[in-house]
Amino acid sequence: MALKKFRPLTPGQRFKIVSDNADITSDNNPEKSLLRPQKRSGGRNDTGKMTMRYIGGGHKKRYRVIDFKRDKQGIPAVVKTIEYDPNRSARIALVVYADGEKRYIVAPTGLKVGQKIMSGTTATPEIGNAMFLSDIPLGTVIHNIELRPGQGGALARSAGSYAQLSAREGKFAVIKMPSGETRMILVTCLATIGAASNADHNLEKHGKAGRKRWLGRRPRNRGVSMNPVDHPMGGGEGKASGGHPRSRKGIPAKGYKTRYPKKASNKYIIERRKK
Repeated sequence: MALKKFRPLTPGQRFKIVSDNADITSDNNPEKSLLRPQKRSGGRNDTGKMTMRYIGGGHKKRYRVIDFKRDKQGIPAVVKTIEYDPNRSARIALVVYADGEKRYIVAPTGLKVGQKIMSGTTATPEIGNAMFLSDIPLGTVIHNIELRPGQGGALARSAGSYAQLSAREGKFAVIKMPSGETRMILVTCLATIGAASNADHNLEKHGKAGRKRWLGRRPRNRGVSMNPVDHPMGGGEGKASGGHPRSRKGIPAKGYKTRYPKKASNKYIIERRKK
């Protein structure tokens, strides 16, 4: 996969950098049996009050049902297509199992059409296979990791993200997370071999505000440009910046810890994420 730049025939193309989509093999026809309708909230809650600002509009989307659990164990599947998913940054792969069932999975980097994948104790540590942490060789790069057995993959699912299996201590595996945090996870949890696809996603540039509108994001203005009634950093004469950086609710930014200090899962964290 590579990035694509443009000759600036229009102002919006001058700084635009997007994926060339060379890794996508389908012609934008997703599997109909795996599509679900997706309702838009516009940032409003059940009473109609706006609780998330700067959300609204955007292109109509349908949800692709993703198999995060990989619970068809011991049954081989063949990769049919690598597809674009508007609901996530990584690519997805349509796989067809030997019994005829079709499912979408998060596509890892290097997964090819026609490749066979498997999950469970009979799987080998190859790209796209889902294995228990007890069976994966130490030092292996993994993604789509379960936090609790049977829950389904919850960690390292976005484009280009991956974790690394560092060690095993009794019933726990030690995982180096994408954030730099080192934590323990039960060895009975599943993880998929490889890194999530579309690693160049963070290098893309929209080039114009309208492209952000297509994704459902409305214009966002800075806190210091507001009035004091609207934001703690608002007010002042001219371009004066107000006070210490903080959110609209008054929670400080830049180093202020918001994690609950007595959280039950703290005991599983060996080393906190880097600042």
